[in-house]
Amino acid sequence: MNSWIQRIRSLIGTELIFVNSAGGWIEDGEGRVLLQQRAASGTEWGFPGGILELGESAEEAAIREIREETGLDVVPTRLIGIYTKYFQTCPNGDQCQDITFLFHMRIVGGALHVDYKETFELKFFRAEDMPPLYSDQHRQMRLDAMAGGPAFYR
Repeated sequence: MNSWIQRIRSLIGTELIFVNSAGGWIEDGEGRVLLQQRAASGTEWGFPGGILELGESAEEAAIREIREETGLDVVPTRLIGIYTKYFQTCPNGDQCQDITFLFHMRIVGGALHVDYKETFELKFFRAEDMPPLYSDQHRQMRLDAMAGGPAFYR
């Protein structure tokens, strides 16, 4: 957990807060999309990404988080969407309204690497053959990425 979020949580407990995050729809050379199975549960699949650090742009956060969680170096090629109306309760009871920026990403280097801290497994799937995604937000992001076109704002 980011240090600034830890500080906020120490003051307000599990009350609802905004959390800003960024991630990526990352395709391999065969049109398959990378999903991350989160280590917290070992069963939840979603798009790689994470929480912005203070002073960081959404683009910078997506690049950093994807490198940390997957070992891949990526660059954004377009914004897929901004997702603002989604709420979640974390396993520890923390409540947040997650504001997420999802970018279509191109791999420019690195190699897939599972850290077993945040990531339990990484795997490429055809979009139509993806396992169930862990939240309404990720399910909507999948639909929007598959639809293409201009960025979505939800």
